[in-house]
Amino acid sequence: MSENTLTITVDDRVRLLSAALSVTNFPKLAQQRKRHHAHAHARATQKYLTDHGHAAHPAVTALQGLLNNNISLSALFGMVLLFDPQTFAAPNPPLWMPADFNAQLYEFLQVTALRDFWSLHQHKSAWEDAQEQSRNIFKTVHFKTFLKRFFGEVHEELVFMPNISYPAEQEVGVRTPTQLISIVPPPLAWGESPPWPYDEETNITHSYRAVLAQYIQLLLRDYLKQHPDKLAEARQKDLPVTGHLNAQYPSWEMQFMALIVSGSVAIYLEDYVSKLEAEAFTLMEKRASGMTILPAVVSVLRRYMQEHGSRYRELADFLTIFPTQLRVAKKIVTM
Repeated sequence: MSENTLTITVDDRVRLLSAALSVTNFPKLAQQRKRHHAHAHARATQKYLTDHGHAAHPAVTALQGLLNNNISLSALFGMVLLFDPQTFAAPNPPLWMPADFNAQLYEFLQVTALRDFWSLHQHKSAWEDAQEQSRNIFKTVHFKTFLKRFFGEVHEELVFMPNISYPAEQEVGVRTPTQLISIVPPPLAWGESPPWPYDEETNITHSYRAVLAQYIQLLLRDYLKQHPDKLAEARQKDLPVTGHLNAQYPSWEMQFMALIVSGSVAIYLEDYVSKLEAEAFTLMEKRASGMTILPAVVSVLRRYMQEHGSRYRELADFLTIFPTQLRVAKKIVTM
C-alpha cells in the first residue's frame, strides 16, 4: 500500500448515528444556520424514521440530550467509531456518554430495520454512487507527503467517508488510535437544488478542501497541545485578523487554526491539483469567510516550507514568528 493511499469507505456506525441525528432537532437548527437542501437519501431516512414512530426511541432522546449539552459532532462520531462494529460493545466510553447509550443505539438499529432500509435499491445505489464518485476524484492523492512537511510522519491511516445523510452541510473530522477520518457530505447547490455529485468537475475543490481541512485540524490540535510553551509565546502576538474573520474565530487558537488550514489547502491545490483550483478556492474563501488575508498566509507558509529542514526543524520553531511574518506579508501581498 502506498504511503499516500486514501481509504474510501462507508461505516454502518456512522450511517446509524447520522440516521438518529435526522430525527433530533439538528436538521432544523442546521437549516436556521444555513439554508440548504439535504441529499434525497437524508430526507428519505428522516421521513422513514418519523413515519414509523422511531423519533421517540431512547437512543434518539439520549442523542438529543448530548446535542443539548453541546457535545460536538466530532466527539459524537468519534464515540460511535470506538464501538465494536458488530456488537456495539464500548469498553472505554467517554465520561460524558450516557450509561448504556451504545446498547440503546444498537437496539435502535434493530427495531428500525435500517440495514434493510439501506439495502433497498435506491438507497444502496446512492451510497455506492457516493463511494464511486469519491474514488474518481481521489484516484491520486499526496496527502501524507504534504502533511509530513508540517507534522512529520503521519502514521494513522487516512480515511474518507462520503456521507449522504446528516450532517448535510458540514464535514466532521475524527481521530482514532489508528485512523484520521474525514466524514464529508456532497457539495451543496444553491437554494432548493439537490447537492452535486462528489465528482462534479466544477465542485472537486469542495471535497479536497473538506478532507484536508479535517486532517490538518486533527493533527494541528494535538500538535499545539504537545508544544504548550511555544504556543504560549506565540499567543503574545496578535494575529492580523479583522472584521468578519475576527468575529467568526474569536480566540487566538481558532484564528491560527483557520489561517493554517486555509493556507495549507490553497498550497496543496496549487501544487498537486491545479493553479486554477487554488485560485477558485482562494476566491471562495474570500467571499464566504472574509479570508482576504489568505494570499499573505500562503506566502508565509511557502517561506516556512522552503526553509523547513534548515532554518526551521519543525513547525514549532516557526510558530512564534508566524504572527510577525504574517503582519508583514499582509502589507506586501495583494491580489
